[in-house]
Amino acid sequence: MLTTVAIKNYRSIRELVVPLSALNLVTGANGAGKSNLYRALRLLADTATGRAVLSLVEEGGLDSCLWAGTERLPKPTGDCMPIQGGPRQSSISLQLGFAAHEGGYLLDFGLPEPVPRTQFGLDPEIKRESIFYGDYFEPRRALIERQGPGLRARDDAGKWRSLEHTLPSYESVLSHFGDPARLPEALHLREWIRSWRFYDQFRTDREAPVRKPQVATRTPVLSHDGRDLAAAWQTIVEIGDDEQLAACLDDAFPGASVEIRKNQGSFELLFHQKGLLRPLTLSELSDGTLRYLLWIAALLSPRSPGLMVLNEPENSLHPQLLTPLARLLTLAAERTQVWVISHAETLIRALLDGSDCQHLGLVKRNGETCWQDAGLDTTPPWHWLKR
Repeated sequence: MLTTVAIKNYRSIRELVVPLSALNLVTGANGAGKSNLYRALRLLADTATGRAVLSLVEEGGLDSCLWAGTERLPKPTGDCMPIQGGPRQSSISLQLGFAAHEGGYLLDFGLPEPVPRTQFGLDPEIKRESIFYGDYFEPRRALIERQGPGLRARDDAGKWRSLEHTLPSYESVLSHFGDPARLPEALHLREWIRSWRFYDQFRTDREAPVRKPQVATRTPVLSHDGRDLAAAWQTIVEIGDDEQLAACLDDAFPGASVEIRKNQGSFELLFHQKGLLRPLTLSELSDGTLRYLLWIAALLSPRSPGLMVLNEPENSLHPQLLTPLARLLTLAAERTQVWVISHAETLIRALLDGSDCQHLGLVKRNGETCWQDAGLDTTPPWHWLKR
């Protein structure tokens, strides 16, 4: 489980160190920085698949993703204070990291040195990386270190050994190395990060893939767009907790049931609702009902991820479904770590009243994303990489 996420110089986040529990709720007004926190977490996950640099380029490059405010803020004297910019004194650095029970990870993006004869001179580079043990990075806790193209790791005696390998500037240690004998910590951390799941927006329009016929094959993980809902539902019935599945459905739609019918090589999901003479197909379901079925299938997946991140799961749901959704999220947090970003007051109140939920309230002050009401009770210790 993640215990801390740390972000420095990413968009509206100048520096934020976030303590986490099993169930985490992020709230705040529009523009407070919730989406930036979400995108930073996705960028961290991209390091394990080799997409981190590409993701930064797709966001407009490192210049577009950097904290645009002053490097040092004066001491606050109220809600507003005059800020004067000036030339940048320190090197350009965007750092992302986390601490977890499985180990910690921290990386530093920067701009490349001028290289002749290349059309990729604006691609960001990974300047430094570290895999460490403990609650935060310190040189003495580092197990693997990367400085530019060079890489070293500690041996069984705790001594540093250089690895005869030159790391490309656009690839991380996690995505480039998969040797369990040489760098078992990197391999273990990479596979754990790759299990993370992000659910942003399920399509439920008339042409959405979820409303089309679906291939009949075992599906222990619901796809990011929900196109394999019927197969995922049947997989939970056969190898997951079918009693819990039925209970969560009844909690939201009393007296309802779901039937998965196989027609040659495809599945059809039929929704039986109390008072109706025939079941409804996926093409007939309302957006809210379909979306809630998707959340049930995602959160009760038989293959639990290391982390599940839900961005505004209340979208298209009737207010009466938000309290059952809170109970569903709390139930899922018993098996995996859950991160929820929400605007819905009913859902927020239900999560905070009914469970041990870590609340991360965000506000924006002078362009910077900050903790609401002067911050959390405790901020975890954290040290950043130095070049």
